[in-house]
Amino acid sequence: MQDIEFEQAVEVLLAHTVPVAETERVPLLDAVGRVASEDVCAGFDNPPFDRSPLDGYTFAAASTANASAEHPVTLRVIGEECAGDFFAGTVGAGECVRIMTGGAIPKGCDCVVRQEDVQEDGERIHVPFTSEPYENYCYAGEDIKKDTVLIRRGQRIRAAHLAVLASEGYGDVLVRRRVRVAVASTGDELLQPGEPLRPGKIYNSNLYLLAGRLKELGAEVTVVGSVPDDVERAAAVIASYADKVDLFLTSGGVSVGKKDIMHGVVPALGAERLFWRVCMKPGAPAIAYTRGKMLGIALSGNPFAAYATFELMARAALTHLAGETTVTLPRRRAVLADAFPKECLGRRFLRARMEADGRVSLPDQHESGSLFSAAGCDAFVDVPAGTKPLAAGTEVEVVIL
Repeated sequence: MQDIEFEQAVEVLLAHTVPVAETERVPLLDAVGRVASEDVCAGFDNPPFDRSPLDGYTFAAASTANASAEHPVTLRVIGEECAGDFFAGTVGAGECVRIMTGGAIPKGCDCVVRQEDVQEDGERIHVPFTSEPYENYCYAGEDIKKDTVLIRRGQRIRAAHLAVLASEGYGDVLVRRRVRVAVASTGDELLQPGEPLRPGKIYNSNLYLLAGRLKELGAEVTVVGSVPDDVERAAAVIASYADKVDLFLTSGGVSVGKKDIMHGVVPALGAERLFWRVCMKPGAPAIAYTRGKMLGIALSGNPFAAYATFELMARAALTHLAGETTVTLPRRRAVLADAFPKECLGRRFLRARMEADGRVSLPDQHESGSLFSAAGCDAFVDVPAGTKPLAAGTEVEVVIL
């Protein structure tokens, strides 16, 4: 099987994933990070009434037609309205109502003035200027019109969406069930954090990287842990999840070494291999396979390679499984703030960080086994094959995380 291009690998993964069909109705606060399963529309104009944007007095602007600093107009205060109250009467000529921010504009009024701009005198105010109709005036429906689509099917729900839905009186929302993912690492050299460090051993950082990222992206995660460097035993572990999860994600065991077991695990599972080796660095030796309805993705054991291929490939499959309408990461052009001194014989993705000035900066470390330098990065620079060393100031293609 030949190496495939990065875009082709993503297409293959998407072609072998079907968005989860099961839905559930959940309370708003449980909907953060979930994917909406239906369009939700506004049931009424919001705000539902004309209201005041400030603390002050409301009246008919015509009442101050001849007002000036030398000849202020006097208005009689006939009531007071706080947010949540409702002044049921009609305000006539020469009258006003004291109103607080958010209060409903009473009938007969068409403007609001700040209380500090008038002279208060018991049950009267003196207005030293003319007012215009609908000055300092918020209209009903100014924020949301009735029947506006608040959130669309296939859209991931964020905190701001919760506020909008709550403002329209929705207490719950229909969402797709979470994507079920099992995550494991291969390697007899792996220890769990908290165990004593022994000669030749390393801690299983990839497991925490992948499981943590999956949780950030809203998946229902089963942490399998470490599986042994034994084909039959590893295959048995993965097979036990084939009917339970949508995606089985592993790191390690994908290259050509003595203990790169995933080449044997895939046929031992009775699975169909979709590809092995992608034309990209880092993470080229990724393997994808299917067992029944379960998609399997085996990533490199090198920490940054696992991170990069997860974000660039596995994340697209995860997003598609979740039912989101947009599955690819956004891209933009940017200028390098730093030089990259190496020639890229093959296509390479460099860890990077977008700066406030629009430039993209690079860390010092770019080795596949180095993870610490990726902690502050929020982008990848996509460098085409055959690219000479990059100088600072070069315009590049950036994948935004």
